[in-house]
Amino acid sequence: MTCRAGEAAGTRRPSPNEDIGGTMKISGFETLYCNAGWRNLSFLKITTDEGLVGWSEFPENHINNVLSPLVGHLTQQIVGEDPRRIHPLIDRLRRASWGVPFGAVSRAIGAIENALVDIKAKSMGVPAYELIGGMMRDSIRMYWSHCGSYHVTNWKDLGVPRITSLDDVKMLGRQVRESGYHALKTNLMMFDKPEPYMYRPGFAGGSGDPDRNPTRAAISAAVDQMAAFREGAGPEVGIKLDINFNFRPEGYLRMARALEPLDLEWLEIDNFDAKAVAQVRRGSNIPIASCETLSGRRQLRPFLEENAVDVVIIDVPWNGIYEAMRMAALADAFEVNVATHNFCGPIATLISAHFCAAVPNFRVMEMDVVQVPWTNELITQAPRIENGHMRLPGGPGWGADIDEEALKAYPPVAAKH
Repeated sequence: MTCRAGEAAGTRRPSPNEDIGGTMKISGFETLYCNAGWRNLSFLKITTDEGLVGWSEFPENHINNVLSPLVGHLTQQIVGEDPRRIHPLIDRLRRASWGVPFGAVSRAIGAIENALVDIKAKSMGVPAYELIGGMMRDSIRMYWSHCGSYHVTNWKDLGVPRITSLDDVKMLGRQVRESGYHALKTNLMMFDKPEPYMYRPGFAGGSGDPDRNPTRAAISAAVDQMAAFREGAGPEVGIKLDINFNFRPEGYLRMARALEPLDLEWLEIDNFDAKAVAQVRRGSNIPIASCETLSGRRQLRPFLEENAVDVVIIDVPWNGIYEAMRMAALADAFEVNVATHNFCGPIATLISAHFCAAVPNFRVMEMDVVQVPWTNELITQAPRIENGHMRLPGGPGWGADIDEEALKAYPPVAAKH
């Protein structure tokens, strides 16, 4: 999808502050895609009449690929405006969609916000974290996410060994420890059939009880899996289990109580009812992490008021980095630390890392260590990762742009984007 300023001339509304701070204008935008093995990655490119380009990434594979038209529709409305006036422009887009403030619309606006932040930081010649308070840490602690999960579902695409047994799980835990990561997070794997599979009844087409009842087989498998990770990773590596939307509170509680002897760093659950999540937290000795699917402060607030979580997880690409900072500030007022939801491509990782570099109440950054081999080819400068810590690339904005020629070398699969 591509739009140029001339195409939008009839829809442009004048800005009340056009004469302040120069005359830079948004001249166009484009959505670009590339193949990432088992999925496609989606990027927003916003161009200006002064030659500056802003990039963002908008993960959309979990919501049936509806973000692309929304991103295009909303970005169209600000063509011709000064991209550095981020708050007024984002406020306009939110008011234009006031009847549907959460979910897909919010995520589309988040993508636009992040691209505008990239432009503004580049226009000032500073890294993006300088626009959100400045760097508090130059080495960002990460954990190894989807550890083992992709070895079951996407091992061919990613070129990694397939996991077929608990012995394989132990070996992977040992690899995490030897790689220097302080913690890992996994999802529920099942080995009770000829072929291994993921337990995912909370997702369309997922295996498991569709009514999200806590089956004994799933609970037993979770205990065995986490015990294997603990044996392989050793006592110094933290282990986390993400069971997503796969149960109701009863199931989460039964799972948590069964896992208590294994000393998990957190049990990660998803539910849009703050009281339901609070029920799980009160009934378990395992710390509870949640909120990654929430949009903005208004959805987050009841989870804090109900004391529902030990760790708030924020998706920075989906919310936009400014709104993510506001969500973190709200959590800070309740003495709760924040982690990032980050399962995407290289620009989303950089956006998340800038947030992690600046946020005061930082817990940890999520990172998919296992990705397609060409991931870092897609950006002009990759971050440095050593011993489970990331250092951001230097330079203004996110510190890197999309290499469009590299993107062309890995064209998307049409059905995925």
